[in-house]
Amino acid sequence: DPYYRFNDMMYRWISLDNWTYSRTFKTPFDVRKWQKVNLVFEGVDTVAQILINNITLGRTDNMFNRYSFDITSVIKEVNFVEVRFLSAISYAAEQSRCHKAYSIPPVCPPPVQKGECHANFIRKEQCSFSWDWGPSFPTQGIWKDVRMEAYNHYHLIHFSLTSFFVKSAWQWSLEIESIFDVVSSKPIAGLVTVSIPKLQTQQTFSVKLQPGEGSIVLLVNINKSSTVEAWWPNGHGKQTGYNMTTTFIMEAGYQIEKFSKAYFRTVELVQESIPGSPGLSFYFRINGRPIFIKGSNWIPADSFQDRVTYDILWLLLKSAADANMNTLRVWGGGVYEQDEFYDICDELGIMIWQDFMFACALYPTDQNYLESVRAEVSHQVRRLKSHPSIILWSGNNENEAAIASNWFSIPYADREVYIKDYVMLYVKNIREIVLTEDKSRPFIASSPTNGLESVKEGWLSQNPYDTHYGDTHFYDYSNDCWNWTVYPKTRFASEYGFQSWPSFSTIEKVSSTEDWSYTSNFSLHRQHHENGNDQMLQQIGHHFKLPQSTDPIKKFKDMIYLTQVMQAQCIKTETEFYRFSQSEIIKGEGHTMGALYWQLNDIWQAPSWASLEYGGKWKLLHYFAQNFFAPLLPVAYEDKGVLYIYGVSDLHVDHKLTLRVVVHAWSSLEPVCTLAKDSVTVKAQSAVPIYKESINDLLERCRNCTRKSCVITFCLVGEGGLQSPMNHHFLSSLKDAVGLEKTQLSASVSQRDDIYVFVLQTTAIAPFVSLDVGNIKGRFSDNGFLMTEKKKVVVFYPWEPTSVEELEKALTLTSLVDVV
Repeated sequence: DPYYRFNDMMYRWISLDNWTYSRTFKTPFDVRKWQKVNLVFEGVDTVAQILINNITLGRTDNMFNRYSFDITSVIKEVNFVEVRFLSAISYAAEQSRCHKAYSIPPVCPPPVQKGECHANFIRKEQCSFSWDWGPSFPTQGIWKDVRMEAYNHYHLIHFSLTSFFVKSAWQWSLEIESIFDVVSSKPIAGLVTVSIPKLQTQQTFSVKLQPGEGSIVLLVNINKSSTVEAWWPNGHGKQTGYNMTTTFIMEAGYQIEKFSKAYFRTVELVQESIPGSPGLSFYFRINGRPIFIKGSNWIPADSFQDRVTYDILWLLLKSAADANMNTLRVWGGGVYEQDEFYDICDELGIMIWQDFMFACALYPTDQNYLESVRAEVSHQVRRLKSHPSIILWSGNNENEAAIASNWFSIPYADREVYIKDYVMLYVKNIREIVLTEDKSRPFIASSPTNGLESVKEGWLSQNPYDTHYGDTHFYDYSNDCWNWTVYPKTRFASEYGFQSWPSFSTIEKVSSTEDWSYTSNFSLHRQHHENGNDQMLQQIGHHFKLPQSTDPIKKFKDMIYLTQVMQAQCIKTETEFYRFSQSEIIKGEGHTMGALYWQLNDIWQAPSWASLEYGGKWKLLHYFAQNFFAPLLPVAYEDKGVLYIYGVSDLHVDHKLTLRVVVHAWSSLEPVCTLAKDSVTVKAQSAVPIYKESINDLLERCRNCTRKSCVITFCLVGEGGLQSPMNHHFLSSLKDAVGLEKTQLSASVSQRDDIYVFVLQTTAIAPFVSLDVGNIKGRFSDNGFLMTEKKKVVVFYPWEPTSVEELEKALTLTSLVDVV
């Protein structure tokens, strides 16, 4: 296993070598019968020379491009094909050496990442040279399909469709683009029929294809008497798609029948002035409705892309949807994901913010490089634009900020050349191609950006982190994360996060006994973020007692548990802050309309910002996300000794609800006092204050309570089973809590159809109760919760066959009082 212990270092020699892939194959058809034969590579990683029968067909230099070679004149009955790769590392170093005019930083990643240099000089997955959450495995090989195509007359290379709503006609239309290669020397005429039976829509067009490569664009108007169901994001409606058949009947050659799904949705990125606030809004309107963006950031699911199967993608994306997410940002240091990824997002209603693959670096703009990038962008936009899930193209990750904040210490006198390169790459090339290829969705040049304000300042704003414009990225590991006042009251939070360690069962697979301590060489080796392990300890120390166990393995497991509790509680606090800021402007800031935490998934087994571990296991953060992203949620915060509770709703209608506030003493399962506030109006798609009380009055009202001895829980309840998750607000750090008792936690397990029911019992209040079943794949309905009642029922959804016996044997129950 390349991920075992220190193998990323042991196997470094592989990426420093050059490798050749070759094979002999018989041509499975009679070559003489075909006018044209192509050898097509959907993806080559990365720098290679391609030969057939010792004749060079061409070279590749871009992992994100598709390469097609005409082999009509060189193919025989038996063929020898070779793909001779060059080490990506030596190629990148050579490209950097050749760029003599000026240097293009960063040269190398920080030493803590144990990575390779000059990733910005090769069009390859940037994080494969290492990142602050991942190893360096600069792969070389054929990472996507390779095939032969043989045809006469004409051939369909590419087919895509995008939907538009034409307001003047009050009608949906589809733009269908087809790109052909016409082999014959004369134009070919014929008919194209587009049919969508469910929408009583059928249109026939007569077309003429010119010799060579060219495209035809057809506009299909949807029958006005049919009701079109739009595609909606998760939590806002259905993800309806319509079966569509496109038939090409040409006068020469065969007919082509193309089956596809047509989806109808509109997207606008709204940047307008806001009364009482300088700057501009930054939010998405889908099908005319403003949508609060809830979700996370996606990184590659493995260093070795061929290990990322449909099942793995489904599990990770379904877990995002199950945690009430509606959006993921495909981050610009990885790969443009495979087709199945976007198919699943279309199906689950997960919107995609799609970065182009440039991250945390400056990039060259010489002619060869730009030509390669242009081909890449054109190919990727054509490949992906039919997906309704993609709502935004974004030029890069943090490169505007890198120049604006001068990450690379560029002398002021030299800035101009880098600014010119920036505009050349992202604006004059990438943006130009995107606007030509796809008019159906917005484009921004970078993230974070000030949006239209950045454009106004020549595409590079002075401060891309300005809360009054665009989106922000925000990280702060030293301040106390329970203190909401440290967070930016931004228009849109597209990155923010805290690290934690993955479960012991996940670490165990790639480590040995001597590694199982927080300060082992292994633990240091896996941490690729400078001082990351210490920062977690510091953040835990604000509110929890650090483990003191004399049993080293128990101490390590307690540490892992506490990092996960800390991470979950930190990101809960920050996300709730963003959600309750959506409807208000305070001192000119607010109207926050997006919260995408960093990061959803892991590339290997290591400490990181992820909420899903490598292999898909949910960390406590992911269970918390299911609650803090719930469609209906009461959120509490304290300001100057006053407790405020907001009702946050993504629901499309107002609701009259009851707010229940229960105060518990840590020492008793019986509530100290209960308050029910009836007919509280929680407004549709907004966040409104619904409760206010000074903490002193509350403690007075609930006799025998102090900040240290009591805790507040609260929820919203409505008619017809409408209910929010139970939320909590701590009145002091838990390390100072008075009255917490050692509890006897127990669970009985039973099977019901294909799920398992865990009935938990406790003898005392138990904070952060965690159920862990080791290596048994699956997830619980709830986890990491505050247990304030004697009994709680939790359901386990298995992802593979298991049994009551296996679950009972594997189960460990932990709460905060078990950490000693």
